[in-house]
Amino acid sequence: MKDQDNILASMLVPKAFLKLAVPAVAAQLINILYNLVDKMFIGHIPEVGKQALAGVGVTTPVILAISAFAALVSMGGAPKASIFLGKDEKEDAEKVMGSCTWMLLLLSVLITAVMLAFGRPILLLFGASVDTIGFATDYMNIYCLGTVFTQLTLELNAFITAQGKTFVSMRNVAIGAVTNILLDALLINGFQMGVVGAALATVISLGVSACLVVCYLCTGNRVLRLKWENIRPNGRILCPCILLGTSPALMQLTENLVAISFNTSLQKYGGDMAVASMSILNSVMQFVMLLLPGLVQGAQPLLSYNLGSGNIPRVKKTFRLLLLCSVSGSFLIWLLCMGAPGAVARIFTSDTDLIRYTAWSMRIYLAMLLIYGIQVACQYSFVALDQAPKAIFLTVWRKVILLIPLIFVLPLVWPNPTMGVFLAEPVADTIAVCTTAPMFYSYCRSLKYQDALPQSLTD
Repeated sequence: MKDQDNILASMLVPKAFLKLAVPAVAAQLINILYNLVDKMFIGHIPEVGKQALAGVGVTTPVILAISAFAALVSMGGAPKASIFLGKDEKEDAEKVMGSCTWMLLLLSVLITAVMLAFGRPILLLFGASVDTIGFATDYMNIYCLGTVFTQLTLELNAFITAQGKTFVSMRNVAIGAVTNILLDALLINGFQMGVVGAALATVISLGVSACLVVCYLCTGNRVLRLKWENIRPNGRILCPCILLGTSPALMQLTENLVAISFNTSLQKYGGDMAVASMSILNSVMQFVMLLLPGLVQGAQPLLSYNLGSGNIPRVKKTFRLLLLCSVSGSFLIWLLCMGAPGAVARIFTSDTDLIRYTAWSMRIYLAMLLIYGIQVACQYSFVALDQAPKAIFLTVWRKVILLIPLIFVLPLVWPNPTMGVFLAEPVADTIAVCTTAPMFYSYCRSLKYQDALPQSLTD
């Protein structure tokens, strides 16, 4: 407990942030390898690579939904646990983790049952075509069987991070990712199993990571222990966690609606080529949405713990550093995508026409990525600081009110309809940042008064 208190409560903020954020970012970057490596191997399958890539791309909304339900529990539960630790209420923090684990197991069973029963019509709804539905169902039927592994890895790793043990979180994910790469090479290239091999590799690898996470939390002298007696429903604990986790869950669930909207609209105006291109763009955006929230995951224990202990100046220092790093990260990725879009596309496919098409669409779709770090830093910090209503509003505002309508409206008024679809993303990003930044600034100003209060009054 002393080591954890030293990092979260007294270590210099830049040093503590670096110690927590670097492994958290590395874990997120490694985690994205699951999906990216699958697409890299699939996109280079002889003769059917392009169709297979488009088919697996259609499964993205389902994968995001599985992750979203994990976020509903973990991204709300982990900050709550950190706040309790800041108040020196360890028993309550462990009850939060136990109740969240029960909820996660229930959700895993429900998601698996729904996808096995209705997977094909759902994938057709998400934009699969006659040429790609076979690849999509082959991948999804196997992937959904590993839902419980996905949930355990994502949710319980968040509670390891909440203790300030981001290196352990990174190790758990890294071992699974390396396993996935080796199995992809063996099953796809060696045994010629195609998308079935990619799905099997992912499920087995997630199972390895899940076992490591559970073993860590159930054994040894941990700050938080996963105890059998705590794995039970508790409405008093679960309801606040779910409310707080609604924003990050909505971010991923509405990403589903966004992916469906993009796929169906692009299928209408640009055909399979546009959908395949969008699959690559989704992979780049997934990279962004794991890198930047990875920084937030590193900052979350610092923000939540010090909010719980009433150390408001330390909360503000942490956020300023987080904002600087997030903006720098989004700018660097934007610079790469604007300067060498063809090279980025070539990672995922060897098809010359698809590379050329994606280079064009990438410069449009990611045009405003350079300011997106502001959106991510502010929105996720609202979650870490127990500001659920603000975080939920910002999620609904950017995705549901702005982006989804723009996907369908802009093609009707833009001379090139396909270009209009891709333009929806930068337009929505610009408006969202102009809304989020003033809102968070106003919240920070409201904390100034607390700086001068005794610590007992800010708990």
